[in-house]
Amino acid sequence: MKNRLTIISLLFITNLIAQSGHLMQGVGAVNMSMGGASTAQPIDINGSLKWNPAAISVFEGRTISLNMGLFMANPELSSTVPTPNGPMSGTSTDIKSNSIMPSLGFVYGKKDSKHTFGAFAFGVSGFGVDFPESTTNPINMPQSMGGFGNLTSNYMMLQTGLSYAYKLSKSVSIGLSPNFNIATLELKPNPTASPTMAGYPSTNNAMATGFGGQIGIYYQNEEGFKLGASYKTEQQFSNFEFENTYLDNSSSENSFKMNFPAVYSLGVGYSNSKVDLAFDFRQVEYSKTEGFEEFGWTAAGAVQGFGWKNMQVLSLGAQYKGIKKLPLRVGYTYNTNPIKPELAFFSTSATAVIQNAYQFGFGYEFSKKLTLNAVYHNATSDGSTAGPIYNPMLAGQNNTLGAVPNSKVSYNMNTSMFMLGISYNL
Repeated sequence: MKNRLTIISLLFITNLIAQSGHLMQGVGAVNMSMGGASTAQPIDINGSLKWNPAAISVFEGRTISLNMGLFMANPELSSTVPTPNGPMSGTSTDIKSNSIMPSLGFVYGKKDSKHTFGAFAFGVSGFGVDFPESTTNPINMPQSMGGFGNLTSNYMMLQTGLSYAYKLSKSVSIGLSPNFNIATLELKPNPTASPTMAGYPSTNNAMATGFGGQIGIYYQNEEGFKLGASYKTEQQFSNFEFENTYLDNSSSENSFKMNFPAVYSLGVGYSNSKVDLAFDFRQVEYSKTEGFEEFGWTAAGAVQGFGWKNMQVLSLGAQYKGIKKLPLRVGYTYNTNPIKPELAFFSTSATAVIQNAYQFGFGYEFSKKLTLNAVYHNATSDGSTAGPIYNPMLAGQNNTLGAVPNSKVSYNMNTSMFMLGISYNL
């Protein structure tokens, strides 16, 4: 059963890379092209299923949506350390392959009914890097020389769930969505394990399961103005159970728990015969989430967590409907950086630093039942996240994290993506 769950999750989230911290900023071609904004603007079922279950109340009939995207990222990792002959600096470029991003959503709403139902399977979160071993970049030097060696990570999370919306009136709907999660995590080296004389170990691809839920409210009036709000609870996960192998072929086991943060969303929308406008604000509660709240070292030299702060996300989207059968969309997303500069070292395996993302998309309506949607996305980190390098062997009363004097680690990332999706009314 465990192997089957892993295979299913990999089918949906193979090598998924996130944009907003370790969250995806949107889901599906339409929602991504709107910058992820849909809490108060339900122009497709995927965005509503992800960000506000109450908003699925606007859809009638049985609609299914399948999307597939190709995601490309090129993070860089740089470091500097002091040596007797002066500072030594270098940069490593990620060699990880491109990522596939699928999503599947379904909504059923009977005409004139107060009840609407939905189901979904989305890749909602992930991070991953592959920085090769180096003799010029200090942080990627072999562990025998004080570096991490080949620094590899792969985190993926699939979220499935059911959604239900109820119309309190013609203008107001409420909704809820219980969900179930599957996540896998692989680290090389594994800093959550205690080091030995052979350094930090590599891990297997460990799996954890979790659960949570989302509630929302949606309002619209006859003039086209819309409001929405939702709260997605912290997703409570089981522990990742790592089976570790050290460079000297010795082995060990350790556990690490990493929940998924709670998310608050507020949205405003407006629609008329020619345009749809959307604005969302989100607060991602990293600072209260196990695995992200903690930071620093255990007494045995293992990393306790990422130490991320809360993140704010602004999403803007517009759709122009003035061309028959060819809606055009543009979107912009702004993310604050959840990684504290002074703790940048602890997130070298999760370089989630995208700040500005730009999207352009369109749809083509082949018929009243079938629509093809596409989006192109480009994003930048708008500068590097930088801080000192730490060594648990140097930690003490006056240097609690063990900062290496005159050292520095930094990283940045640019991304691009092309996605296609189909929406079909059954």
